Amino acid sequence: MEYSLLADFYEKIESTTKRLEMTDLLVALLKKTPPAVIDKVVYLTQGKLYPEYVGVELGVAEKLALRALSLATGLSAEELEAELKRAGDIGVAAERALSRKRVKSLLDFVGSSQVGAKKLTVDEVYNTLDKVAKATGEGSQDAKISLIASLLRHATPKEAKYLMRTITGRLRLGIADMTILDALAIAFCGGKEARPLIERAYNLSSDLGYVAKVVAEKGLEGAKQFRVTIGKPIRPMLAERLTTAEEILQKLGGRCVAEYKYDGERIQAHKSGADVILFSRRLENITHHYPDACDIIRNHVKADEAIVEAECVAIDPDTGEMRPFQELMHRRRKYGIEEAMKEYPVSLFFFDCLYVDGQDLTNAPYPKRREVLMKIFEPGERAMLATYKLIDSVEELERFFEEAISEGCEGLVCKSLAPDSVYQAGARGWLWIKFKRSYQSKLVEPIDVTVVGAFWGKGKRAGKYGALLCAVYDPEADVFRTVCKVGSGFTDEDLEKMPEMLRPYVIEHKHPRVDSKIKADVWFVPSVVIEVIGDEITLSPLHTAGLGAIKPDAGLAIRFPRFTGRWRFDKSPEDSTTVKELVEMYKIQLKKIEA
Repeated sequence: MEYSLLADFYEKIESTTKRLEMTDLLVALLKKTPPAVIDKVVYLTQGKLYPEYVGVELGVAEKLALRALSLATGLSAEELEAELKRAGDIGVAAERALSRKRVKSLLDFVGSSQVGAKKLTVDEVYNTLDKVAKATGEGSQDAKISLIASLLRHATPKEAKYLMRTITGRLRLGIADMTILDALAIAFCGGKEARPLIERAYNLSSDLGYVAKVVAEKGLEGAKQFRVTIGKPIRPMLAERLTTAEEILQKLGGRCVAEYKYDGERIQAHKSGADVILFSRRLENITHHYPDACDIIRNHVKADEAIVEAECVAIDPDTGEMRPFQELMHRRRKYGIEEAMKEYPVSLFFFDCLYVDGQDLTNAPYPKRREVLMKIFEPGERAMLATYKLIDSVEELERFFEEAISEGCEGLVCKSLAPDSVYQAGARGWLWIKFKRSYQSKLVEPIDVTVVGAFWGKGKRAGKYGALLCAVYDPEADVFRTVCKVGSGFTDEDLEKMPEMLRPYVIEHKHPRVDSKIKADVWFVPSVVIEVIGDEITLSPLHTAGLGAIKPDAGLAIRFPRFTGRWRFDKSPEDSTTVKELVEMYKIQLKKIEA
């Protein structure tokens, strides 16, 4: 398959802001893709080479990519930097540079019709980029430049545009995983009604490329064959949220198990003999960051093979008390792990078991999974089961909530005991409900929002972002709807680092998955999640979150929003507070005012 076909489709996809059109284009592309390379096409379309958990990242630095472009075109670094400044996009800069390159090949003199013009294939592009991503050690920079230049020499200007964006981690087509699942269902399984089975395959494997390959070759029967596998993370089950004990018990049938919600990092641990792999909530392989957590699992999970979930919490080495989540982020470093382990030791609080010694427990009800977890778990100083209690009254739930808060937890997670309380991989549902409250604000609780745009600052903030445009997630439409402009709560250090930190996500126009009436100075691919607090939730003619849900032509907004200081790098944008949750918060707030 020629890479030019991929570039043509990317150009068409990039030009539309309509999700249905995007899906139709993707279906057409998948149908034209040979099954032998469909996994590579899906990965490249996602802007990656492997699923997240493999941990191989492309993300070549812009300067290095420009050096490769200089080698391929003969244009100087100064000329290319000037072109990049004019274009504001390394892809467009590469497209223009290829159109006026100085380095001539035989084809430039005699014409491609007289010599068999070498055309880039998807295989060649993928395999070369794979070598670029894996090049390390002495001489690796020069090797990367040479490999990238070898692709650019044979690329058309349009191909160069998408190659450079892919290489620097800025493809930004706006295609969500759910859109790819829809396209796979339509292309190979007869229609979107087949989507749940394909999504289940994805939820168990966390590998969209592999799912595409199996479905392209075997159709829906292939999707049905996916099983839980050690080493492949299961997409995590997520909780809805409510703020009163009455509502929670009513939703869960009057009875539930409540567990402490710890202020840490959620991990999914895969154990096979002495081998342990840790995955984050975002499915990244974080084993390297927590060798002490791996030891805890080896010593306290008494099964040969197991997949368990736990909350990893930073502990004060002197007092043994729990530290806040921000402290745990000191462990997310490439070097100095031994020092970080001493300064920021961790404890694990186990709360679920998804697989043990050949038995898939994802379809087992929660009480059964808890029972199995207790059988294979041996407690210790740094290894504990999450504190839990069987609850059947509002008063009991309120008391247990207060206990959790007093012990430094964020609140509770209340879990259904019903026969259908299965592990809903990759889904947010009412089988688990978060019970959290903030005592620092009139708002019910802090809200996780995704950064979708920015506004340039004035005065002291000139040359920096003065405020961020933020959105909540609408899972039904798979879009992000704006809810606030946040300019308060940022430290000088935050303001200084924000432009560089958000730079990889900058795009020329509003992202197709962003619904906004407000025009930002800078637009971003929805990627970064932050926590905000505010005075209250109000009706707004400007914001699109919950538009029409309370009043026609009015959305919901956070009044006087403030950044809490928490960058939620552990959360994906789809883990943001949802529109539905925001509407519920508004209704609860209204009841309090009326009371």
